[in-house]
Amino acid sequence: MSQHVSLGTEEPDYQLWEPIDPDVSGVFKGISSDDLAYRDRARAFVQDELRPVIAGYWDRAEYPLHLAKRLGELDLIRDGIDVPGFPEQSLLAAVLTTMELSRGDGSIATIVGVQGALALRSIAYCGSEEQKDRWLAPLARGEELGAFALTEPTHGSDSVSLETRARQDGDEYVIDGHKKWIGSGSVGDVAVVWARGDDGQVQGFLVPQDAPGYTGTTIEGKMSLRAIWQAHIEFAGVRVGADAKMPGARSFKDTARVLQATRLGVAWGALGQAQAVYETAVHYSKQRQQFGRLLAASPIVQNRLAEMLSQLTTLQTLLMQLTRAEEAGELSGAGASLGKYTATRTARQMAANARDLLGGNGILLENRAARHFADIEALHTYEGTETVQALIIGREITGISAFA
Repeated sequence: MSQHVSLGTEEPDYQLWEPIDPDVSGVFKGISSDDLAYRDRARAFVQDELRPVIAGYWDRAEYPLHLAKRLGELDLIRDGIDVPGFPEQSLLAAVLTTMELSRGDGSIATIVGVQGALALRSIAYCGSEEQKDRWLAPLARGEELGAFALTEPTHGSDSVSLETRARQDGDEYVIDGHKKWIGSGSVGDVAVVWARGDDGQVQGFLVPQDAPGYTGTTIEGKMSLRAIWQAHIEFAGVRVGADAKMPGARSFKDTARVLQATRLGVAWGALGQAQAVYETAVHYSKQRQQFGRLLAASPIVQNRLAEMLSQLTTLQTLLMQLTRAEEAGELSGAGASLGKYTATRTARQMAANARDLLGGNGILLENRAARHFADIEALHTYEGTETVQALIIGREITGISAFA
């Protein structure tokens, strides 16, 4: 009679989502209870509502629209923009929210980036009082979705050269052109459209997504940010009234003002994803056994974890200092670019390290590292590639512009 022999095929149930909060340099000490309340609410949302479902949405490339609305219900979508009827949200509260949501998933954090940091901010900065009354509160509550339509198929990094046109025709404007990579551009309610007017300057318009001539087609086949939809938009003689034009959007300088304000948030998003892959690596190494011992007992693994903690601490310290500068009104464009440049490239390195440390398990969505590994690639590119950020920083260093 044969005897059953266990082959040791049962793996530990890797619990890779428990937050780890290293603060070696002490930059998070003394944060106000109001600011911490936003961070903690975002963390609770991630742990209780996002964690159980996000891998499935990401894998299926489905946009969880109900979670976008839920972010609004929890007041996690404003990105620090003042909206009548809502409590004051500091810049620090906004970036801590972005960090926590990014720690959970890059697509979910991008919803906030599109809805709050870009669409809501554009209207708050450049809109008329009537436009603000119409759109700020519904967007902040997540009741309606907004898009930010700037990038074009042939103009990404050189978005200042955009070719979409807004021709005035009596009391209306007629918009023709194309946009690409527009988050929520195929499923939203309104799009903030940047187009070149009759005077040759870049102007901003609020365009209903159900307007005749507006066609938003969801881009498929993405390897990053699969749980939010970006669109290719065609404007074929789209007509809007004069009241759709944002009076504060008179040139690309106004567009750039919105973009600069978002770069610090993108950097904090990178920090959140860096923290996620660090947590995953630590939890995994303390449970996974190889060669008769835990990975955590290996000198090589400990060295890699120490390197990741060093990188994480560097980002925390840099971004907190840049945030303080922004709160004081002292953050330059080059400073914002330095934050984005440093954070995304560091997060990219950490994600690769974590993915490799998990071995074959590192490519499984359930183990988190692979999803962040892929999503950081998009974060590294959008709202200014590493090369563009480097040129902005280089211009500050040398006083010479290397832009073509």
